[in-house]
Amino acid sequence: MTEEDRRVPDVAETGRRARFGTLPERIRLEDTIEERPATAPDPAKDTYNPDEWLVRNCL
Repeated sequence: MTEEDRRVPDVAETGRRARFGTLPERIRLEDTIEERPATAPDPAKDTYNPDEWLVRNCL
């Protein structure tokens, strides 16, 4: 190959440069994380009251 042949881009190279010539836009870390609770909150979970238990069972 001569030096002139190396300077002339072929069709495949032009297609590659058009597709992969630039990097994709950067994605922020905050945009890649989804936060949601693992389980639904149980309203009956927090109904225990130690003072009420003490009054009902010890007095």
